[in-house]
Amino acid sequence: MSEKAPLLHYRLTTSDAEPTDGSKRGRAKVGRDGRGSGEKPARKLGVLFGVVTPTLLSMFSVVVFLRIGFVVGQAGLYQSIAMFLVAYVIITMTVLSVCAISTNGALDAGGAYYMISRALGPEFGGSIGIMFFFANVCGSALYVLGLVEAIMSVFGIPEEGGAASAGPLQVLPSGYLWSVLYGTGVLFLCFLVCLVGANIYAKAAFIIFIIVTTVLVSVFISFFIVRPVGVVLPSFNSTSLTIANFTGFRLHTLQSNLLPNYTVDYTTGTMMNFATVFSVMFNGCTGIMAGSNMSGDLKNPSYSIPRGTIAAVLITFITYNLLSLLAAWSCDRCLLQKDYSFMGDINIWPPMVTIGVYSSTISAAMSNLIGASRILYALSKDNLFGGLLVLMRKTSRSGNPWASVLVSWLLVQVVLFAGKLNTIAGIVTIFFLLVYAAVNLACLALEWASAPNFRPSFRCFTWHTCTLGIIGCLVMMFLISAIYAFASIAFMLLLLMLIHYFGPISNWGYISQALIFHQVRKYLLMLDVRKDHVKFWRPQVLLMVANPRSSTGLMTFINDLKKSGLYVLGHVKLGLLDGLPSDPLQSCYESWLSLVDHLNIKAFVNLTLADSVRHGVQNLLFITGFGYGLDTVCLTKDPREHRSPFFPSVRGTEEEKDLQEEEYVSVIADAVKMGKNVTLARYFDQFNREEVLGSGRKTAGQQSMTGPFVDVWPLNLLQPDSHGYVDTCSLFLLQLACVLQETRTWNQARLRLFLCVEAGCSMQEEEETKLRVMLKKLRISAQVQMVTWDEVVALHWQRLGGRETGNLAECAQSEEKMEQEERAQNEDGNEMFPNNAAQLTEEYICAVNNLILRHGAPRPAVRFLYLPRPPADINRYRAYLHQVDLLSRDLGPTLLIHGVTPVVTTDL
Repeated sequence: MSEKAPLLHYRLTTSDAEPTDGSKRGRAKVGRDGRGSGEKPARKLGVLFGVVTPTLLSMFSVVVFLRIGFVVGQAGLYQSIAMFLVAYVIITMTVLSVCAISTNGALDAGGAYYMISRALGPEFGGSIGIMFFFANVCGSALYVLGLVEAIMSVFGIPEEGGAASAGPLQVLPSGYLWSVLYGTGVLFLCFLVCLVGANIYAKAAFIIFIIVTTVLVSVFISFFIVRPVGVVLPSFNSTSLTIANFTGFRLHTLQSNLLPNYTVDYTTGTMMNFATVFSVMFNGCTGIMAGSNMSGDLKNPSYSIPRGTIAAVLITFITYNLLSLLAAWSCDRCLLQKDYSFMGDINIWPPMVTIGVYSSTISAAMSNLIGASRILYALSKDNLFGGLLVLMRKTSRSGNPWASVLVSWLLVQVVLFAGKLNTIAGIVTIFFLLVYAAVNLACLALEWASAPNFRPSFRCFTWHTCTLGIIGCLVMMFLISAIYAFASIAFMLLLLMLIHYFGPISNWGYISQALIFHQVRKYLLMLDVRKDHVKFWRPQVLLMVANPRSSTGLMTFINDLKKSGLYVLGHVKLGLLDGLPSDPLQSCYESWLSLVDHLNIKAFVNLTLADSVRHGVQNLLFITGFGYGLDTVCLTKDPREHRSPFFPSVRGTEEEKDLQEEEYVSVIADAVKMGKNVTLARYFDQFNREEVLGSGRKTAGQQSMTGPFVDVWPLNLLQPDSHGYVDTCSLFLLQLACVLQETRTWNQARLRLFLCVEAGCSMQEEEETKLRVMLKKLRISAQVQMVTWDEVVALHWQRLGGRETGNLAECAQSEEKMEQEERAQNEDGNEMFPNNAAQLTEEYICAVNNLILRHGAPRPAVRFLYLPRPPADINRYRAYLHQVDLLSRDLGPTLLIHGVTPVVTTDL
């Protein structure tokens, strides 16, 4: 199957299911017999042997034979049953979540890690996988120590009294170092089996299951047929013999065992309490994912995992509670507290329990060791941690991951130095509880995301069960050990962040993206354009990019200008979909998104295919935007730059045509008709953000440096006979300049506001005062500079033939009358543009350009100029664009802006 195969993929055959994530692992050529050519065996296991058996063996292990008496003796029958209820509520909620995820699609080998990672993405999968790996490592050490403890209780020489007080079978030296040595030997045997292959354990699992079942049956029978007897207690701290009674079923015995009586643990010398006893007992409830880990060998994982896991959980719950009741009803409290192996002492054939303990614990130890190695191997193949786990991918000819087995064995050996079973029981419990909490959280996230493809066939779960499972796991973690709980959660969050920021992008699907989409959709629906208000306006910019290679400076600048508003990069590809085999834009998105990542800008990408740039921009303006939609479109000034090449294309693969002046101005006119603000950007190929912003930084030995200047010319310089500075467009210029200054990177910039006046005019002081009052009301800090432009504006009146003051007044009155007529036409609903009746000369426009240059010292980082509306007459489009070109020539990075949206208010 190729890497671009459909997401929904099912195999009709169950003997050779290929992974659906596009990887090549586990593939085999299938013969006519349905089996692989020696690389991958056919799936054969069903519910009983594939799920129930390994789950029961993992859950029984040490606790069922060695810790039932400990739990009842310390906590009493009432609290023991309460502990089992709490533990099984927690694991049942987790089992429901596991069953839901496992029935949500076809499963391959990998077990719980495969399910979580493929369902939720690499962040959750990788972090949960690492924690599950450590849980299995510590669990394997726990079972090895349990086996050593069982061996020492029968064959170990007592530390106090030595060989003189030893029985005929007590021939093994005792002590911490000896226990570690014995554990190392047992672990080495498990390592050899796992190094050869998991098939040996799989073949022996059924035999071990029969042995454990037989031993349990003998234990239940012994409670009923064995007569009352005195049991000699292990003498750990004294040489005297102490005897406790097995009374048989006596009401007095039951009553004395109902309430808790926490004492010092005779194996560790520490005082017991509810939390420590629960942590030991909970280990008998772990192992619920042993069946899920067999998913690669199951005929029908989605069918077997839910039924087998639930059946195993129910069987163990009944068994534990029955054994607790029988022990409390028939054994003295002293016997339960001081002899963890009392079941062998009261058994009809004492060696039977010993055989059960040995077989179940070594089986569980190997199971955890194999599970840890397989999880580590799966993590290395998924390459979530780069080259850190690259050596773990090495396998034998038969496919056994010997490198992962070796590393897992070494880690288990390190844990063995803890020395006592109860010492590491709390650590193992914390790890398993954290994994269970993460599984519940994963299922809860899938449920909250409401993804259409999350429809598991197992429906006996809700968000309530997931939440209850999470809360239960977290509460018990902190009850057991707050320090370990904080440390493990912090470690898991660290792993999640590392994978999120540094891990490779996978095609498994990201639950974070599904949750973000779900929440964004919900809040977008809450946006109501009828509740829009000018004081909450923010820029929503569509930047039309023709050639991204030459527009990086402009893209980074607009990213600063947007101030947490919506920012969309638009691109038009010329062509029609008719006759094409597929949409040519689909292959371009990844390159554009890579560019966004490279520039570190917060922008969306929207591409369109159209027969012309004008129609393409219209399409983008119609469909682009969230909530209220886009309010500003930004174009490059030079229409010759406005081409639509394939990006990133091979040069020369497509004919490139210049965008004609008439079409370019038509784009501006269309945007204005649609009520959009228009921004023309020019000379931003000269804009270097690092140099500009670096000028405002402090350097060694200097107190401070002057920040960059931002110049604003709010007057329509191409309409010199207009009056006043306060209109919608000029206010929009001021607002954009203020928005730029308020951004974190431009907060050192200083605004310079240039007010053009005629020398000796009576309105000069009035206009300046009016402008300063307006800036104060708008809370805009700017340096106002008065610019006399009598010589410049005189060039305009000379062309009109009005040299005298009276003629100037007549021209002004004529212009005012024309504006009033246009406003009246707009109110009648007949939208039209000003006809620009005033004939501007190139001499006047060049003089204005020189005026701006003369007053640009020191050189500003960017200039904001007033952009007049396009003329109503299409035949004047070329002249209009020429005038704008002359006005902004050689000014450096410049924005020519025409605003139609009210964006400022003086109200609170």
